[in-house]
Amino acid sequence: MDLTSYTARARNGPCFVCAFLAGDPDYVHETVFEDEDHIAFMDRWPTLEGKVLVAPKAHVEHAVRDLDEAAYSRLMLFVRRIALAVEAVCDPERTYLYSLGSQQGNAHLHWHIAPLPHGTPYQEQQFHALMTENGVLNLPHDQTSALTARLREAARGFRPGT
Repeated sequence: MDLTSYTARARNGPCFVCAFLAGDPDYVHETVFEDEDHIAFMDRWPTLEGKVLVAPKAHVEHAVRDLDEAAYSRLMLFVRRIALAVEAVCDPERTYLYSLGSQQGNAHLHWHIAPLPHGTPYQEQQFHALMTENGVLNLPHDQTSALTARLREAARGFRPGT
């Protein structure tokens, strides 16, 4: 991953979520699961295997002020559904849930779901495990596709209220 190019694209390019949803070939991601209002997809530059991004399909930029209570609740239930799928498939020691981005880059609201593998040394956990500056995984396409399929199946099997 070229971090300088990534940063320039995040700050000056089109919205990566909107471009992905529009089918732009420069913004391809593997879809894990979607409903009418939300989409979950594999991170193109994961720092942890099984890292998934979740976003509303509508271009929303603020998690609190741009969503009414019902829309916020639906989004968070969708995030939970995908996080439970990640946990079922990846069996992490901890699942990190966080939202990044700003008006300066990657403005479309999105959540990161990152499974921390068991046995990760403490010095390599938390922020260290999430920073692309510390390296990204270069997983073979077939491995990512197989993982995506397992995550999709787990997300489909989720029953609300459980």
